Amino acid sequence: MRILVLGSTGYLGGHIAERLRALPGARLLTGGRAPDADVRCDLATDVPGTLAELFARAAPDAVVNCAGAVGGGAVTLAEVNARGPAALCEALRAAAPGARLVHLGSAAEYGPCARGARTAEDAPARPLAPYGATKLAGTLAITTSGLDAVVLRVTNPVGPGAPTAGLPGRLTAELRRAAEQSPHDTIRVGDLSSYRDFVDVRDVAEAVTLAITTPHPLPPILNIGSGQSVPARDLAHGLVRAAAFRGRIEETLTGSGRSAAVPWQCADITAAARELGWQPAFTLTESLAALWTADGAAGKGAPGLRAKATPRAAPATYAKSGTASGAGQGSRLGTQSGSAPEPRPGTAPRTGPGTAPGTTPGARRGVAHPATPGPDAEPGNTSSAGQDSGLGTQSGSAPEPRPGTESDTAPDAHPGVAEPLPGVPAPGRTAGQTSRPAPAPAPAPGGPRS
Repeated sequence: MRILVLGSTGYLGGHIAERLRALPGARLLTGGRAPDADVRCDLATDVPGTLAELFARAAPDAVVNCAGAVGGGAVTLAEVNARGPAALCEALRAAAPGARLVHLGSAAEYGPCARGARTAEDAPARPLAPYGATKLAGTLAITTSGLDAVVLRVTNPVGPGAPTAGLPGRLTAELRRAAEQSPHDTIRVGDLSSYRDFVDVRDVAEAVTLAITTPHPLPPILNIGSGQSVPARDLAHGLVRAAAFRGRIEETLTGSGRSAAVPWQCADITAAARELGWQPAFTLTESLAALWTADGAAGKGAPGLRAKATPRAAPATYAKSGTASGAGQGSRLGTQSGSAPEPRPGTAPRTGPGTAPGTTPGARRGVAHPATPGPDAEPGNTSSAGQDSGLGTQSGSAPEPRPGTESDTAPDAHPGVAEPLPGVPAPGRTAGQTSRPAPAPAPAPGGPRS
């Protein structure tokens, strides 16, 4: 099987290409603007006729489109995320009409979701910003193309190689720097109270592989996520534990407008399980451990550094910005009152009595508390001491990607992923969709449980 992967140099594209290379009988071809790409093309600017000639020579049996843009102005977003998929479909109809097309959509297409519910593929698509709107336009181009195509709407991926413009990658870099230079430093993050659905990048790659190899026709859209929703704060806590950080994590009390507009995200992954036989294999804790091992303990500028168990003394403390955390206020890492155990894949956590969604039980303003382990977060960029990056801000984001290439530089998102910054729900569908309520297990004393 000849498989053409467009955008293979990006975060998701790299993991997908690596997984497909291991597929028995597969011949992987890369496509994009890179000089060493097997198929040199630019979906944002090449005319369909030119693309058709290139694709005809490549003769792919399957095409995976990981290319997209998460940053830049509305014109760039439209060219890459909307025009690109449309040109791709027109070219494939002419050159390889029998090829299966797998396109990475985004959770940002859904817009606001009902709190406490899982969002199914038939839920209304109401994106809040140009990124989500252009990704939705790309999805419509794919689903109305008449090709053997499926859009995988990915939630918020986390794992090895996470870009530093997003919370997982940026916090990993900050923790690595602290381990090398200032182990008792203060690291500031934005408001991490939004709930997000995080999925391991390796699980995304497996879903793409199954979408390519499944012999029967697939629905036009499938959600790919963990099926559970956790506070973004859990991501920071999990990384702190993995890094054995002994300093202080300070969270601001304000967030981005998008984070406030979309405080909850949770994908219904029932259809992916039914159609692909796919289920997420990695927990958030495992994803964060892999991220730290790859990019933190053994990351750039940290030769010989290895992750170790959380120390018994001087654990990291966690506090709201603008509050004191003097002696006696910090408690041991991992013992925060009300921290919830990580839910099993396919379930959405429920908060305990009197706990509002989007908040962590036991965490009050003005009280310093330790970082707790758990899922990873998309909301909010992190910055070094003295520089606060509010949730959903673009502070420290990398330069705008070139059109037609996969961008992994925008905060907490990349092509096929939830819109950068918290407050953006999992990829959504077109009008007429519904949100299914998530099961609600009985709460356990001291905090929520799944």
